[in-house]
Amino acid sequence: MFGFLKRRKREDQAQVAEVPLEFEEKTEQTQILVEKINNLGDADKIIRLIRLGNIVIAGIKDLKETKPDELKQVIGRIKTSVANMQGDIAGVGDEWVVITPSTAMIKREGV
Repeated sequence: MFGFLKRRKREDQAQVAEVPLEFEEKTEQTQILVEKINNLGDADKIIRLIRLGNIVIAGIKDLKETKPDELKQVIGRIKTSVANMQGDIAGVGDEWVVITPSTAMIKREGV
């Protein structure tokens, strides 16, 4: 009778096996880049970065103070391209602009 209980006890014990966890799932990370807009040529660079899936925070302070008309052209060009890509653009204060690809959205509150 005791032999039966011993065998029964062994059968009830859980088998423990190590299951390998695979954390090597490689997904591309979105980069947040800080750029400075100095002239109209910088618009193409920023548009290229957005097409690659990056988020760009661009400084506009210097161009705003020296050439506000050129800044309007730059922002207009970027805004048109980003809209065609279903991205987003928003000003942050008087010195910065945030531009995102379609994979990110700028949430506006209190604006």
